[in-house]
Amino acid sequence: MTGVIPLTATPYQTLNIVLDGQNIRLDVQQRRTGIYLNVWLNDVQVVAGALALTDTYIVRAAYLGLPGDFAFIDLQGSDDPDYSGFGTRWFLFYSGA
Repeated sequence: MTGVIPLTATPYQTLNIVLDGQNIRLDVQQRRTGIYLNVWLNDVQVVAGALALTDTYIVRAAYLGLPGDFAFIDLQGSDDPDYSGFGTRWFLFYSGA
């Protein structure tokens, strides 16, 4: 499965979604230095405090068990994401198995 993960323009949010049959929790937080993500797979944290950079995968480690990976894209250039543009400028994509 490949698709857009729906984020709202808020500085901190948690999403619980099912991707490729796996329960995923994403904590997305805007900090002074950028957007950071925590990724949970079936209630086990597999990524903690990953800095989100545009066009860069977040997990990057298949051995963690996640069947795919996440990346932000910028529809208006190549800036790193900011929560104020979620859903209009920056989109979080999931690319799965």
